Amino acid sequence: MTSSLRSDGDRKSPPPRTRPSRQRDAFFDNAKYLAIVLVGVGHAWGQILDGNRTVETLYRVLYTFHMPAFIVISGYFSRSFDLSPKRVRRLITGVVVPYVVFEVAYALHRRVSEDPGNDISLLDPTYLLWFLCALFVWRLTTPLWQTLRWPLPIALGIAALASVTPTVGNDMNMQRVLQFLPCFVLGLLLRPEHFQLVRRRSVRIWSVPVVAAALVIAWWSVPRMETGWFYRNASVQDTSAPWWSGPVLTLALFGCSVVLTACFFAWVPGRRMWFTALGAGTIYGYLLHGFLVKEGDYTGWFQQPFLDRPLGEIGLTVLGATAVTLLCTRPVQRVLRYVVEPRMDWAFGRDPGDAARGRGKRDQAAGPGARETSTEPAASNAGGEKVSV
Repeated sequence: MTSSLRSDGDRKSPPPRTRPSRQRDAFFDNAKYLAIVLVGVGHAWGQILDGNRTVETLYRVLYTFHMPAFIVISGYFSRSFDLSPKRVRRLITGVVVPYVVFEVAYALHRRVSEDPGNDISLLDPTYLLWFLCALFVWRLTTPLWQTLRWPLPIALGIAALASVTPTVGNDMNMQRVLQFLPCFVLGLLLRPEHFQLVRRRSVRIWSVPVVAAALVIAWWSVPRMETGWFYRNASVQDTSAPWWSGPVLTLALFGCSVVLTACFFAWVPGRRMWFTALGAGTIYGYLLHGFLVKEGDYTGWFQQPFLDRPLGEIGLTVLGATAVTLLCTRPVQRVLRYVVEPRMDWAFGRDPGDAARGRGKRDQAAGPGARETSTEPAASNAGGEKVSV
């Protein structure tokens, strides 16, 4: 007879209670990885556009949806953002601190490689750092958008007005912040069932002719439309176009972005792939690959004649995708986590809400007769949303 048979019967003691783990959604990790690869490829293509109509056609289609896809995902994962201390802490450590660190790093990089007199300005984002400025503003205004009855039409109206308002200026790249705002608000409004809708087989099939049509339109637009419209970083007054074209193109580009983003999501695999784990490190690939692009620009590497040939263009595409992939890997994350995702518990006071919740959980686990204790765990920095790039 085994020792587990006691006088109280054959009943075994219940297994210890374990906390359920939060499993990452493979679909969103896959989407973020594929989007960051397209961002890297797009930045590489941007260096060889002169006189290359084929590359510029692909570039315009890519710039219609790759950042909107990122922004929609960022909005979707910002739905729970409020102005609680835990969320604000995460906003500071996950957005503000990386912005300051990398803004200084990019400025110093330019000093060393090109311009010794280059200034450091935290109000004028360098290159791709505009996204962190935008994400900071968008997340702070999330409670506002969740309160309004018609948030998306209002956001579209703001974007359209920004396109005809040159006085918005370049501080914090506010033109991009406002013109991309509808994509973030759209992400706030989406629910899981909306992503399931675009992942249906019928949508996947229809996305093929839609993308083909987009390529034809982009090819037609190359000699007829300035590429700068796709950056959304200036008002119409900075071009030779009439004033009314600003709102019209802003709304048209938003519509095209939504359609092509849906086509992109339709082809993102929902199962775990070899690159799924890299989706957790896309912020590293995003922030770091700019140094490679800028160094190539400063040194004139992109002016090499072989990059004007089809094999050179294909090689540059593969090189850009590979570099971004390597920058998203775990070793890079381990080395740079202290500046990209710092904890900084020392910089923040204790959250009373966390302390109260911690007491309630301990009292519940210990039972009604447990003795209260005066010690509290340090406030965690894990609350809030991560940067969805």
